Amino acid sequence: MTVTTTTVAGAAPAAARPPLPAGLARLRWAVVDTATITKRNLIALRRMPEALFFSTLQPIMFVLLFRYVFGGAINAGPHLSYIDYLMAGIFVQSVAFGGIGSAVGLSEDLHKGLIERFRALPMARSAVLAGRTTADLTRNVFVVLLMTAVGALVGFDFPNGALPFIASALLVLGLSYALLWGFAFVGLVASNSETAQVIAFPILFPLIFASPAFVRPTSMPGWLRDFANHQPLGVVINATRALQVGPRAGLGSAGGLVLESLAWIVGFLVVLVPLAVWRYRRSTG
Repeated sequence: MTVTTTTVAGAAPAAARPPLPAGLARLRWAVVDTATITKRNLIALRRMPEALFFSTLQPIMFVLLFRYVFGGAINAGPHLSYIDYLMAGIFVQSVAFGGIGSAVGLSEDLHKGLIERFRALPMARSAVLAGRTTADLTRNVFVVLLMTAVGALVGFDFPNGALPFIASALLVLGLSYALLWGFAFVGLVASNSETAQVIAFPILFPLIFASPAFVRPTSMPGWLRDFANHQPLGVVINATRALQVGPRAGLGSAGGLVLESLAWIVGFLVVLVPLAVWRYRRSTG
């Protein structure tokens, strides 16, 4: 029989726990517990609307800043408006920086003893991390939808059509899910939530700003241009832009860039999921 829990109070002693299910029953057990933890994290987010507000305010400010302050001074190319160039970088930047909240939240849960209580419950070990990343992925879906609406309001006109745009959004969300496992690891190794933020920000900052997110890399020094175009976030930004804008992006066929992006995403998942799970099993709160 599947065991699920919605609160951490009243955890059963280890000796009283039911035997772990096996086979498909074990998989169902893990899925149900993951859904329970996802719901718990989404409810917690709903109870802190200011956190969601500030996590979405930053990308909106970036859109407005680059669109109306810097946009007139940045050359996006002979056949491309700057807002059409900009939005791919905004999408990737939004989900990447938004993931820092995942590291901070997981670190807070760990050092408040909440994760230790979860570990004492008869629940799937995978549910805590899977539930956290799934909840944060759900939040990123909202962020992508919001950025789509904001982009449309300031002139982004979906130049390559709806279906390629949807494909680009799915690619961005795939990257965000892979990165969330890395942020989960950061949250588990940090000594507190402030340290988690301090660790995560310097990792993301060069990957976002030394990339094609806001300007074409053609004006960068050769070594930096190569880094910008081939580091993982730069690859996904280029793939997203090629899907959203089409040939006017000047990036050639989107197919190769999408395959390279998927390779990075799968590689991140292969490395980061086991790493986060390993650290979770070693953490004691």
